[in-house]
Amino acid sequence: MSEGFQMEVCVDSVESAINAERGGAGRIELCSSLLEGGITPSIGEFPLFNLSSFCHFLCIYIYIYIYIVYIFPVYMLIYLSAAVCRPLPVTFHRAFDMVHDPAVALETLVSLGFERILTSGCDASALEGLPLIKRLVEQAKGRITIMPGGGITERNLQRILEGSGAQEFHCSARSSKDSAMKFRNCSVIMGASLSAPEFSQKVADVAKVRTLNAIAKNTL
Repeated sequence: MSEGFQMEVCVDSVESAINAERGGAGRIELCSSLLEGGITPSIGEFPLFNLSSFCHFLCIYIYIYIYIVYIFPVYMLIYLSAAVCRPLPVTFHRAFDMVHDPAVALETLVSLGFERILTSGCDASALEGLPLIKRLVEQAKGRITIMPGGGITERNLQRILEGSGAQEFHCSARSSKDSAMKFRNCSVIMGASLSAPEFSQKVADVAKVRTLNAIAKNTL
């Protein structure tokens, strides 16, 4: 990894984690069920990182409280999330993209000791949210890292990095991997009709990770 940028790859399997490392990723975000947007991995995944999993759970908890019941002050939940993880660095995930005032939210997260914000610029993708990401990078002034994420591919990474001034980025870099099953009964759907395909899965693609890595090195 060259100095000056950091590539984070979101993974939900051991295979994807290995592929991300082989492709040159500097960091991984371990999730489960990326089809659902990425949720807290099982405590059994990596016992050494149970505390980290707890922090991710709190972030999800924050999201639930904001949009459902307001039973507990959201500020206190965020504070607990950061406090429990210290001295480990803590990233505030894309719940940030649902806030009413991103500028105010950034200052709150700085005051609470978060190291990084993962954001698509409060839009459908990092490319569409590029203007806001740029403003957040400028507002942060190095106090907190702004990490673009959401729909980043080899086709738009250079534009996002150049247009935002960000030094880190987040991606999944996945491709479909066909199942090894020989016989396939395509008439049967084992899950919901809009769930993942029955006979393939998405995994981090070594070639895509390497390509994105090279683009970042040439851009930053």
